[in-house]
Amino acid sequence: MTKLHALYGDFGQSPWIDNLERSWLGDGTLSSLVDQGVRGLTSNPSIMAKAIKNGEGYQEQIEKLSSLSAQSLYWELVLTDIEGAADQLLDLYYASGGRDGFVSVEVDPKFALDPAATIKSAVEIYERIAMPNVMIKIPATKECLPAITEVIGKGISVNATLIFGLERYREVCQAHLAGIQKLAERYPSKLKSTHSVASFFVSRTDTLVDALLDSKGGPKHLKGGAALASAKLAYDFYCGFTVAEEWMKLKNIGGVPQRPLWASTSTKNPQYPDLLYVDNLIGPDTVNTMPPATLEAFLDHGELRPGLTDGVEDARSLLREIGEFGINLDQVFKQLESEGLEAFAASHEQILSTLEQWIA
Repeated sequence: MTKLHALYGDFGQSPWIDNLERSWLGDGTLSSLVDQGVRGLTSNPSIMAKAIKNGEGYQEQIEKLSSLSAQSLYWELVLTDIEGAADQLLDLYYASGGRDGFVSVEVDPKFALDPAATIKSAVEIYERIAMPNVMIKIPATKECLPAITEVIGKGISVNATLIFGLERYREVCQAHLAGIQKLAERYPSKLKSTHSVASFFVSRTDTLVDALLDSKGGPKHLKGGAALASAKLAYDFYCGFTVAEEWMKLKNIGGVPQRPLWASTSTKNPQYPDLLYVDNLIGPDTVNTMPPATLEAFLDHGELRPGLTDGVEDARSLLREIGEFGINLDQVFKQLESEGLEAFAASHEQILSTLEQWIA
């Protein structure tokens, strides 16, 4: 029994890991992580690009598929890894009744502002892998909120990702609700097997807000608090949203609420505790996806305590005070979303360039 087992068994939070390397599939690493209590896995274009560029085990497949374009080759490599990971997590998926054991893979980052292309890409990935525990990541941009609705309405599990701030989180919740309503009309038999998480990014918020506070000579007590405050308010909204009459009607016929997932949980500021975004975000019906170093730190010295519902009014006050100090949080969240999209797109383009050189 590890702290990860206790996190899920005693506190209702599912620990996932935010990384994937091909070597994990053959050397027992992923199986070992599951034995330690990991209950799912997330990836993104940056993670997959790094794995392909620096990892071992890809060369044989690259040589075999060298006649393909770099774009087609990229997806062959990525989906091979995703399918392999999903296969190793399939038993956990079934044992959990379909609640965990998911592997997330993101649509092409260049589609982040194109809902039609996002829907097409999501369906293609889902049909190609054809495994029940694959979750399609869709960036929760304003433009792609309808894509989240439509893909869920097709009975495809979705990880709505790159969420910053309460307002966008509320919109994602509404998009998911609309998707479950469509699903109930189209394919009611798929209600119980269609799951979703809303990936709410935390540490990046403090990085930017703290920098803005420093530039304005802001008080120290406001630093390092915006991310946790935003997450607590998002969870407070979730708790009310999922017991409202509209949602209860869907739950009563098999609809599964969308769990909040805390993402970007490694601490970026070395002056802050290394588990700032793990120990303080524990609560039922949530997921925390941790990069390997953060996961190891939690196993070593994580504190098991339910803190998500503590200090909600203090969280509101803190965000209000940050706003009164002249920091526009809506602009902060918009900038963070833009930077996240740019980073994923850049990683994708860089690995395509590398693959083109390899197969030239």
